[in-house]
Amino acid sequence: MKQLVCVIPCRNEKNYIEECVRAIFSCNLPANFEINIIVVDGMSNDGTREVIKKLQIEFLHLFLVDNLQQLTPFAFNLGIKALPHADFIQIVGARHILSVDYLQQSLAILEDDKEVWCVGGKIVNNYTNETSELISKAMSTSFGMGLGNFRTLDKSGYTDTVTSPMYPKWVFEKIGYFDEELIRNQDDDFNFRLIKAGGKIYYCNEISLKYYVRGNFQQLWKQFFQYGYWKVYVNLKHKTVTTLRQLVPPMFVLFICLTIVLGLLINTILLFASLVYVLYFILAVYSVIQLTKKAKQLFIIPFIYPIIHISYGLGYLIGIFHFIFLKRKPSEKQKIMSR
Repeated sequence: MKQLVCVIPCRNEKNYIEECVRAIFSCNLPANFEINIIVVDGMSNDGTREVIKKLQIEFLHLFLVDNLQQLTPFAFNLGIKALPHADFIQIVGARHILSVDYLQQSLAILEDDKEVWCVGGKIVNNYTNETSELISKAMSTSFGMGLGNFRTLDKSGYTDTVTSPMYPKWVFEKIGYFDEELIRNQDDDFNFRLIKAGGKIYYCNEISLKYYVRGNFQQLWKQFFQYGYWKVYVNLKHKTVTTLRQLVPPMFVLFICLTIVLGLLINTILLFASLVYVLYFILAVYSVIQLTKKAKQLFIIPFIYPIIHISYGLGYLIGIFHFIFLKRKPSEKQKIMSR
C-alpha cells in the first residue's frame, strides 16, 4: 500500500478542526492508498486538543504532534517527518475543507505527469462574518492581489504557488524542507526552490476546497505587512526578486511618500498625484463591480485595497531598510504571527 500523509498545522481552531479532519477521511482515494493525518498543534488552549483526542478514538490513523515553537514552518516540517515511509504529503490548513475528490485527483496528476512536483486546487471562500466576506472579495481580484496570484486564477495551468499543496515525498528529500527561519513566506521560498530545481507547480481548477475566511482589518494589515517584510528576506536568500508583482505595492507606497514631500514644494506634483489616486480608485471600483452589485460592498471594498497594498508595500520597504541597509536579522516583533 502507498502512503498519503495529510499534515494539518493548527493552533486554536476548535470550531473548524473536526470538520477539516472528517472531510479528509471522507475523501475518495485509489484502492492502493492508505491515508494518515498528522495534526501538528501549536499548544492550543481553546479546546482544540480535546477535540482532536476525541476524534482519535474514532479514527485510528489520526495523530497529534506538539509544535512547541507555535510557528508554521516548524509545523510543516514536524508533520512531514512524522511518518518517514510516506509516499505523498498533503498540507491542509485547519480551516480548509477538502472536496471529496481533492486527494484522488491530486494524486492522479502527480502520478501521471512526473514534471509536476506540486499540485493544488481552487479556494471556495466561506465567510465567518460580514468583514470576512468583504476581505475575501477584495483578495479574489487581480487588482487586489496581482496578476498570476493563485487566488485569482480561473483556469488550470502552471503557476508559482498554490494553496493546500500536495507533493511527492521525494521532493523534500531532493530540495530540503521548509525554512524554519521564515515565519512568513516559507511556502514562497520552498516553491521557488522547487521550480529552480526543475519541478513544476500545477493549479487544478477542477478540484476545490472550502476555506473559512478570517474577518479582521487589523489582522489583515499585520498579515500583509509581514508578507512584504519577509518577502525581502526571501529575495536576499535567493539573490533575486522571486516575482515581479511583489514590486508594485512598494513602488505605490514610495509614490505616495514622494508626492506628499514634493507636493509641498511643487503644486503641480499634487495635481499629478491626485490624478493617479483618482485612477486608482476608478480601477478599484471597476474591479468590485465585476464581483458584486450590493451597494454596501461596492462602497467598502475599494477601501480594503489600500489596506492590502500599503501594508504590504510598507512592510517591503521596511524590510529593504532592515535587511539591506542595516544588514540586520529579522525583527523579533515580525516573528509574531498575525493570528
